[in-house]
Amino acid sequence: MSFGGKPVTLNPVRAAFQRCRRHFIAAATFAAVSNLLLLTPSIYMMQVYDRVLPTRGLATLAVLSAITLFALATLSLLDWLRARVLVQAGAQIEDDLAERTLHTIMSQPALTQSQRAEALRDLDTLHQTVASPATSALFDAPWAPIYILAAFLLHPALGFLTVAAAVLMLVLAWHNERSVRQPVRAAREAANTAYARQAQISSQASEVRALGMVSALTRRQIVDRGVVSNLRIEASLIGGTHSSMMRFVRLSLQSGALALGAILVVEGSVSGSAVFASSLLLSRALQPIEQIVGSWKSILLARIAHEKLTALFFEIPERARTRLPAPTGAIEVERLTVADPMSGRVALADVSFTVAAGQIIGIVGLSGAGKSTLLRALSGAVPPSRGHVRFDGASSADWDPDQLATQIGYLPQDFMLFPGTVKANISRFRGLVNDDPDGIDEAVIAAARKIDAHEMILRLPDGYDTVIGAGGIGMSAGQSQRIALARALFGNPRLLLLDEPTAHLDSPAQHAFVKTLSILRQEQTTVLFATHSSDALASVDKLLLLKEGRLEKYGNLSEARTVSRPVSHVPQKASL
Repeated sequence: MSFGGKPVTLNPVRAAFQRCRRHFIAAATFAAVSNLLLLTPSIYMMQVYDRVLPTRGLATLAVLSAITLFALATLSLLDWLRARVLVQAGAQIEDDLAERTLHTIMSQPALTQSQRAEALRDLDTLHQTVASPATSALFDAPWAPIYILAAFLLHPALGFLTVAAAVLMLVLAWHNERSVRQPVRAAREAANTAYARQAQISSQASEVRALGMVSALTRRQIVDRGVVSNLRIEASLIGGTHSSMMRFVRLSLQSGALALGAILVVEGSVSGSAVFASSLLLSRALQPIEQIVGSWKSILLARIAHEKLTALFFEIPERARTRLPAPTGAIEVERLTVADPMSGRVALADVSFTVAAGQIIGIVGLSGAGKSTLLRALSGAVPPSRGHVRFDGASSADWDPDQLATQIGYLPQDFMLFPGTVKANISRFRGLVNDDPDGIDEAVIAAARKIDAHEMILRLPDGYDTVIGAGGIGMSAGQSQRIALARALFGNPRLLLLDEPTAHLDSPAQHAFVKTLSILRQEQTTVLFATHSSDALASVDKLLLLKEGRLEKYGNLSEARTVSRPVSHVPQKASL
């Protein structure tokens, strides 16, 4: 089984880290040599005190100084190389997980907008932390025993003092982790909620201004950000308290090591150089622990991100599906129920009906009856809570999503055009994954002609190459809807699902849509569309009436007036 040309494992996050094994081995090797070289200042000091000062040997001092400079230059080079290797490891993780993460959050309808944004932030947190000094501190920590051993070699008393100091620092580090874990998690969740709300408000800033909601929604965002800020401050204060305490403990223990070294010198147990060497060794043994505590917030966030991404991929595993023959357009809906996963409100309940290939079905009902939800469920935009949607007898879950999507043309009620050219939008950006530009151009123009939008597009500033801004900026509502209709028709799909396809069209464009329905009937394309337009309903084979999320009537309705008021003038062709 593969994904994007890469093998898919049961745990993609772990697999990504395993592919960085050579980077981590290199970083660990550099850390080992670096920590050995960090003994250089202590050794240099001891040699100066024990060899140079008693003998006044300036030549010896020059040789020792040259060796020390070489060792320190090598140390700096290894630290530089380790930083580069960890940056490459972070980039490797980004390369391995970015495509899969993006594919997962965009292809899984069960995820909320907040979860989609959160997954990307988790990925960024993970690869940035791998490349940060926090990871370097983790590689340094296992080498603390080297300095403890060196302290024992100086004198057992100095060794035991260093061990006691390390244990005390570890206890403080453990307590720090326990204390900041909950505030950091809470701040992260609150930030995700605030970011999701702000993204929605920013995307609809013009509507917010028109409705006079700027001050009110600004106030709500300030409250949300205040909650996040308070939680972050709480975590930072706790972490800062522990960092300050650990710094006090380390400096006090360094002074204690100096005092103990002085006592040992006075007693004649060690040479004078050991006074300063003992302090340096204890400092080096404790420094990685202190660095880890200082970076603990980043490390904790990275661990949470690792858990979240792993859960995301495990909860929504990739499934190998047999490639089925292209659908003919026949649909069977069996006891379809759709509920809001957050509120639990049922939008559709036990809806069942069948559509033969090539039929045109009009969906009607009052606002909130479930028309949009039904079309979204048929298109795969929302998952059913219960029941099945079958295409040519096969459940939608058994179809390859990408294969099925090429055979379905979908126009949502809140249609949106994406930043790019008109041609790219109509072609569903197929040019990014398809190397047949001539074929794409032909299919784009054919789709535009079918909905009678070709001439309208040619009158745009750059025709099909006119650039559309985010959210369809630069286009009127009618132009945007005609382009979105052409996008639904791109590639001659066997099934069309259209939600209010004439809502923003002028009279000529509405007549063009009715003409398009006749063409689609001749091509045996199955069409289901929700509308309040009696002209459009004149072309349907059957009417499907929804009421409060349930199927009220389906077939050739004998009394069109029982349908919702906006469609009370349904032509006789649509009635029994």
